[in-house]
Amino acid sequence: MNISVVIPAFNEATVIAQTIEKIKKYFIAQAISGEIIVVDDCSTDDTLLVLAKIDGVRVLRNLKNHGKGYSVRKGVLAATSDWILFMDADNSTDITELDNFIKYFTSYDILIASRALPESKIVVNQNKIKVFLGRLGNLLIRLLIDRRVKDTQCGFKIFNKKVQTLFNQMTLSGFGFDFELIWLVKKNNLKIKEMPVTWVNDYTSSVKWWHYPKVFLEVFKVRLNNLFGKYN
Repeated sequence: MNISVVIPAFNEATVIAQTIEKIKKYFIAQAISGEIIVVDDCSTDDTLLVLAKIDGVRVLRNLKNHGKGYSVRKGVLAATSDWILFMDADNSTDITELDNFIKYFTSYDILIASRALPESKIVVNQNKIKVFLGRLGNLLIRLLIDRRVKDTQCGFKIFNKKVQTLFNQMTLSGFGFDFELIWLVKKNNLKIKEMPVTWVNDYTSSVKWWHYPKVFLEVFKVRLNNLFGKYN
């Protein structure tokens, strides 16, 4: 089995080395071959210096800050493995969660981590403002994108090459890229499954409360893009 792991990174100097080490150990333990691709989104801290000291990592760099969606798309389109996982630099959904995903590879095209399933476990939750805005946004996303998917925004998704090709059609550079991907998966009749995971919030995350209204607007942008044939 071979898997490409794509990690978007913006100012992740304090956590990126630990996350990469966990991925490497997991690959060895599970006899998985593949690659680790880190896309640095023009970090202003020591992220690149930390990455320069780590062997066996492919580093792509954005010359200016574009956003998480842009960085994930860049890494995914550069990936060469049969299966591609993108995950957060802080390892909020631990790489070992893949143990439960792998058995579904032959039945689905994309498997997405979900914090909203009854079996999911939230170890450290977000603050109350983020929780409220997240639930409000999730309601809007389910109404306008895909009612079947309870959590589009968890940053841990693995998919095959059928889904990889969809990234050429994606237009959103910010956090809305997650539900844009889900829309394209639905539009192309690919098989998707939500998976329960254990998730730990990182209070140093670069996601702030004011990002949420921007994401809400991007939901409507996806529908407008579809209306004007940008996904055809």
